[in-house]
Amino acid sequence: MALGKQAKTLNKNQISAVQNYLAGRRNALRNQTIFLLSIKAGLRAKEIAKLRWEMVLDADGTLSACLNLSDDASKGKSGRRIPLNKDLKARLSDLRQQQNQDRCFSPSGHIIRTERADRASPQAIVNMFSRWYSDLGLIGCSSHSGRRTFITNAAQKITTVGGSLRDVQYLAGHSSLQTTERYIEYSEKARRSIVDII
Repeated sequence: MALGKQAKTLNKNQISAVQNYLAGRRNALRNQTIFLLSIKAGLRAKEIAKLRWEMVLDADGTLSACLNLSDDASKGKSGRRIPLNKDLKARLSDLRQQQNQDRCFSPSGHIIRTERADRASPQAIVNMFSRWYSDLGLIGCSSHSGRRTFITNAAQKITTVGGSLRDVQYLAGHSSLQTTERYIEYSEKARRSIVDII
């Protein structure tokens, strides 16, 4: 993946702008969930489309603390176990309640549905992100922007909780650390700061 072709990462203000934009639109809950699956779990468009409720539920049917992404829902054999961010877990809970009310919830069903189908295609997810970012004037952003933002943020903060880039590699579902490193947005400010404290 050439540097110039990578999707741009999102800063805090841009993330807030997307969330506010989605909150005021049709299918707000579903779309907010899609966005959080990207930005807070680092999922690819394909993974978001293939995610089923059973992957986020415990044996007793309650929401799990982790998202258990199977290999068949991922790229290659990059299935993995991702702890659920509290905001994402809250949205999933709300979406499940909505689907229960609409009588379309099934533990084996897909989490992301469309108005016409019981699942969304990966291309539909890509198109949604493209439309959202275009409407907001976020140039160079795509369905991969949330994933890159998740990986970059995780890489910047992982040492504060005693982890390493290997943990980020696992969360990203990459087979090699070099692939993970290509996703990380580097910080000029951090490079300047580290020199001053060496």
